[in-house]
Amino acid sequence: MSVQSFIPAVWDAKLLTAFRKYSVAEAVTTKPMKIEGNKIVFNRIGAANLKDYDGKVEWDSATTAPVELNMEQKKYFAIAVDDVDAVQAAGDILDTYTDSEGENAKEKMDAYVLGLYTGAHADNAVGSDAAPVALTKANVYDQIVDLGTKLSKKKVPVANRFVVVNAEVLGLLSKDDRFTRNPVVLENGVVEGQKINGLQVVSSEELAQADGKYKIVAMHQSAIGFGKQIDKTEAMRLESSFSDGVRGLFVYGAEVLRPEAMAVLTATIG
Repeated sequence: MSVQSFIPAVWDAKLLTAFRKYSVAEAVTTKPMKIEGNKIVFNRIGAANLKDYDGKVEWDSATTAPVELNMEQKKYFAIAVDDVDAVQAAGDILDTYTDSEGENAKEKMDAYVLGLYTGAHADNAVGSDAAPVALTKANVYDQIVDLGTKLSKKKVPVANRFVVVNAEVLGLLSKDDRFTRNPVVLENGVVEGQKINGLQVVSSEELAQADGKYKIVAMHQSAIGFGKQIDKTEAMRLESSFSDGVRGLFVYGAEVLRPEAMAVLTATIG
């Protein structure tokens, strides 16, 4: 057994690939323009002024509003393996380890990103913890239609809109004839071929819920910026057992970039 031939880049690439495969946050958010160390940078470009044409053209300077965010969220994994060399050589075993850790990272990061629903514009809130909307199979579809309408009234772009629901809400939707009876949920939560009022339906169990109250979040991809990276992956010989240890540190951060591009429904079910 040896850790001398440990290849961090192999583990990093497979961990991030596994994360992207499962992650709802990866699908519904804006990617950073660049990553500098543990800082992620997003850029918002101001719109040009539209003028009446009278035979001459006046040029406007392009304006940008960079948003910088430190990736202060940190989660690590640490696993003991019999032989790092053997794991790296056997691709299926390495895939099993990295797939598991990628899915674990997905749960933590999705919960963090979807928890930013609290940053939605006040006008885009439907119901509240004090007065939730009671969802049934008869009204759930229309309630989601109304969330999409709220985004439209804020002039949010039509493309790249999503609505994130949990499994119980998805079950209610499946009982409505306007929705498919047997929805196919992809690994990243996207419900294949299902849109409501332009909102691509996504299923996630990482949405906030407490005291029987659930959140449904409709959002444009530009509403939240999200960035992540693996800060360090390393292997070592464990003193306490006849094993090698592999550990890694995920760092990530997210921020609401466009509050008006997100709408939230607080509801009860049944």
